Amino acid sequence: MAELVYRPVVGLALTMFKAWDLKIDCKGSENIPRSGGAVLVSNHISYLDFIFNGLAALPQKRLVRFMAKDAVFRHRISGPLMRGMKHIPVDRAQGEAAYAHALDSLKSGEIVGVFPEATISQSFTLKGFKSGAARLAQEAGVPLVPMAVWGTQRLWTKGRPRNFKRSHIPVTIRVGEAMEAPREQYAGAITRRLRERVQELLEAAQRAYPARPKGADDTWWLPSHLGGTAPTQEELKAAEAR
Repeated sequence: MAELVYRPVVGLALTMFKAWDLKIDCKGSENIPRSGGAVLVSNHISYLDFIFNGLAALPQKRLVRFMAKDAVFRHRISGPLMRGMKHIPVDRAQGEAAYAHALDSLKSGEIVGVFPEATISQSFTLKGFKSGAARLAQEAGVPLVPMAVWGTQRLWTKGRPRNFKRSHIPVTIRVGEAMEAPREQYAGAITRRLRERVQELLEAAQRAYPARPKGADDTWWLPSHLGGTAPTQEELKAAEAR
């Protein structure tokens, strides 16, 4: 079926990124299979991560179907676009339907994008991974492709205003080698290895990132272990408990 929505949206995104003068550094796209199903797994630090994850697949001429919360599909603007691009709505109260939808997509040869942290990490460090990505790969008999993005939090993240100005913000993307997900292995063990690989890619993206904070007021986008002022996961949990 012709991609009547996805490809024009990709073109619009590329035009916007050029207008914003983003400096996108993407390495490892060759690790995304040119054909057949795969589960693309990434960290999650921005509302725009799925766009950059999808851009990483373009050199391989692949379009990624992302699993996203169903509220996005109910929005009057984003909803028709998400459905037109054949992304997969996730109702967290009834996840079985989304899982079945994603499984069918994988078995039909699609790439499905998953954020196993489930929500944006406001600490900009990796949270725990849910095992759904590993289970999907196991059941569909497809590989897992780990990746990491960095810098996207400076554009639009949870609890911060959007920055869609011509601000020359760098975005670094690293895609790792595909991982097998054997059926006979425990999904939890595969998930732990997957998280370790995403962590390695995230650290590589951070090391390659060409920008530093411009001053004391610009340290919010760096995690505390890198000298920034983003809240730690422990601080966020404590705040939620109050």
